[in-house]
Amino acid sequence: MKSILTARGPRRLAAWCACVLALALGACATNNFPPAPKQVPVSDYHYVIGPGDTLHIGVWQNPDLSATVQVRPDGRISAPLVDGLQAAGLTPDQLAAKIREHISKYVREPVVTVVVSNFHGAYGQQISIVGAAAKPQTIPYRDKMTVLDAMIAAGGLTPYADGNAAVLIRDGKSYSLHLGDLLHRGMMVDNVPLLPGDTIMIPQGWF
Repeated sequence: MKSILTARGPRRLAAWCACVLALALGACATNNFPPAPKQVPVSDYHYVIGPGDTLHIGVWQNPDLSATVQVRPDGRISAPLVDGLQAAGLTPDQLAAKIREHISKYVREPVVTVVVSNFHGAYGQQISIVGAAAKPQTIPYRDKMTVLDAMIAAGGLTPYADGNAAVLIRDGKSYSLHLGDLLHRGMMVDNVPLLPGDTIMIPQGWF
């Protein structure tokens, strides 16, 4: 996946500004932020489709009506018997129900599934990994995602990263992350859960 970094919305902009400032000043071996929370509120999380997502629409026993489509920038999709249907802002199950409603005029009791095969995600559902990661990028949040999941997606740390001075930015608050201990020493206590909209900032060390 190519490196992607967008600063959309005031919360992401604030996080990005904090990251740039920290990287410009360099990093110490530790920081003064409190530890990242080891628990997050339990929620019934469902992915919400966004523009750019690739969807596989399956209609059971009707292969001619099944298709792989991309959500257009306006949030709509076109598929067999469905034209210009709003998809962005819906969960896959909600979209499947809408497609089922549309094609039920032509197919008796259709069984429709929608699977997101290429995620982009709305801003509030993204996790940003910025700074001294091997592949800094923005990735879609997945249910029960942890710091380790995000760092695997980002390819780990660069040789010059000060992993133990990393910072988790969430809702305008900053927390310390010991990524060096997690990735190089296997200290799973630092593998804390993430929430949609989190930013992981990894500074470089002084040399």
